[in-house]
Amino acid sequence: MAPGTAWLSLVGLGADGVVGLAPGARAAIERAELVVGSARQLALVEPLLHHERYVWPSPLAEGVAKVLARRGRPTCVLASGDPFFFGIGATLAPQLTRGEFACHPAPSSVSLAAARLGWPLQDTEVVSLHGRDLALVIPALQPGRRVLALAWDRRTPAQLGALLTARGFGHSQLHVLEELGGPAERVRSCTASSYALDPVADLNLIGIDVAAEPAAFVLPRRASLPDSAFAHDGQLTKQDIRAITLSALAPRTGARLWDIGAGAGSIAIEWLLADPSCTAVAVEADATRCERIRANATSLGAPTLTVVHATAPDGLLDLPRPDAIFIGGGASVPGVFERCWAALPAGGRLVINAVSLESEARLLGWYAAHGGELRRLSIESAAPLGTMTGWRPAMAVVQWRAWKP
Repeated sequence: MAPGTAWLSLVGLGADGVVGLAPGARAAIERAELVVGSARQLALVEPLLHHERYVWPSPLAEGVAKVLARRGRPTCVLASGDPFFFGIGATLAPQLTRGEFACHPAPSSVSLAAARLGWPLQDTEVVSLHGRDLALVIPALQPGRRVLALAWDRRTPAQLGALLTARGFGHSQLHVLEELGGPAERVRSCTASSYALDPVADLNLIGIDVAAEPAAFVLPRRASLPDSAFAHDGQLTKQDIRAITLSALAPRTGARLWDIGAGAGSIAIEWLLADPSCTAVAVEADATRCERIRANATSLGAPTLTVVHATAPDGLLDLPRPDAIFIGGGASVPGVFERCWAALPAGGRLVINAVSLESEARLLGWYAAHGGELRRLSIESAAPLGTMTGWRPAMAVVQWRAWKP
C-alpha cells in the first residue's frame, strides 16, 4: 500500500445492507483482501465480497489479533451503524494510529430511532442492554425522561416491560423499533404494563417514555439513597454518613473502588451509580452478606458490582488496582491498612470510618504518620421523649481521609 494510506477500513452497515452504502464504503469492502464481520453482516454485503471473509470468533480477542496481524494489508471490518457507538471501532482504535484506519459510519440505530420518534438526542438517555444486565436501565427511570435502550435480542422488550411494571413504572410508554433502516422496519407502541407485542425481531431497540406511579421508587441522581433501599442486617453505612463518605471518596469517571467490609454494599453501589464508567469491588467475609450485596446491587441498578467473598487482608491480593478505598469494617484487623495503602497509586484516596475506641486509636496513629483529614461525625434525630420530642444521637463516627503522595 502507498505510504500514508489506511490499511484498515471500518465500515458501518444499516439493515438495508449494500443499498445504503456510500461509494467510499462500497469501495473499501470491494478492495479488501479480508472482510471481517458477523455472519449477518457478511451476508448483507455478499455481492461486494471478492476475497477472503472471516466471521468473528468467540472469544472476540482472537479475531482482533488476526486483524492486527494483517497490519499493512487491505482489510475491512464491518460494524452495525456507527463503528464507534458501542461498536468494534472502540476496541480496535486504541491499538492503531489514526493514519492506519479509515471509518465509514452509517447512521446508528439510536440516530434512526430518534428520527422515527422525533426525540432530540441531546435530551434522551441511551442505555445499552446488549449483552448486559437488564438492571442497568434502573438509574435511567426518571419521571418524564426519554430513554433509548439497545436490546440484546427479541426477548428484551418483554423483559423490560415486566421490569418497569414490577418497579412501579407500568404506565411508561414503550416504543419497540425493529429492523431500523431495512425493508422489514416496524415501529409499535404500548404501555409497559400492557405489553403484548411479541413476536419481535432480534434486531430491535426500545424507546421508553418514563412515567412513574405514586409508589414507584425513583433513584435520586445526586443524593444518597434512603437506608430502606438496602436489604441489610444492621451492617449498613447510614444515609447521612454515607453521603459524607461518598463526598470524601470523590467518585471520578472510570475510577475503581475497593469497599472493604462491605456489609450491605451501600458505599460500592452508590459509587457505581455516580457514573456508568465507575467500577467497584465489594469485599465481605460473610457469605450471607455477599449474597445480600449482589441482590442490592441488582435491585438498585448497579449489577456490574464485583462481590468478593474473602477476609482482608489476604483477600485483597489478587484484586485489580484501586483508585480509591473505603474501609467500613476491619480497620482494626492487623495488616488491612498496610495492604490497602500499598495498593493505592499516587493520588489515590483512602477513607476509613471507625466507631470503636480501638479503631479510633489506630486512625489517630495513621493520621499522625500520613496526614490527611480527621473528622468526628455525629448525627442526631428527633424522637419521642415521653409526651414530647427530643434529640436522640446516633453513635459518633470518626472518619479519616488520606491521599497517597
